[in-house]
Amino acid sequence: MICGSDEAGRGPLAGPVCAAAVILDPGRPIAGLADSKKLSARQRLRLATEIQERSIAWALGWADVEEIDRINILQASLLAMARAVEALHVPPVEVLVDGKHCPRMAFPVRPIVRGDASTPSISAASILAKTARDAVMLQVHLLHPQYGFDRHKGYPTRAHLAAIATHGVLPIHRRSFAPVRRFIEQATVL
Repeated sequence: MICGSDEAGRGPLAGPVCAAAVILDPGRPIAGLADSKKLSARQRLRLATEIQERSIAWALGWADVEEIDRINILQASLLAMARAVEALHVPPVEVLVDGKHCPRMAFPVRPIVRGDASTPSISAASILAKTARDAVMLQVHLLHPQYGFDRHKGYPTRAHLAAIATHGVLPIHRRSFAPVRRFIEQATVL
């Protein structure tokens, strides 16, 4: 009952951060698990379905924009991981997390740097977190198509920055992130 946990969405200027927790079933291996950033969207979606069907347990945890702005993105990511693990219907005996920081929780936690590329349960969590967050950002795109969230998912691309400059800052933008903060300050000066 070893759980892997990872997050998606630390770098974007907009949207929540999502974390997943996964306890893989050793008797039902899943081929192709890898760091979600190394997979195509199609591969991630296929694997996400397999992970949900074959895992002993999986869960998602979120931290919203207000939490990110209040406690910072690292702490919000750790909070989302803790929420994901706590949401599992099967308690883990140990939690392996991607990176060097550990969330506080009632279970033993071990950080693994680059764990999303080397540890199958963390890879699975990476895939679930990324697909879930991308789905949320596609919903945001339907509300605000002029920002292009369907393409950049909130990351600070040229197109996203240009959209903010043209259309302004949305409530879904992270005000504590420097590029967004600069747009707000510039708008206040004008």
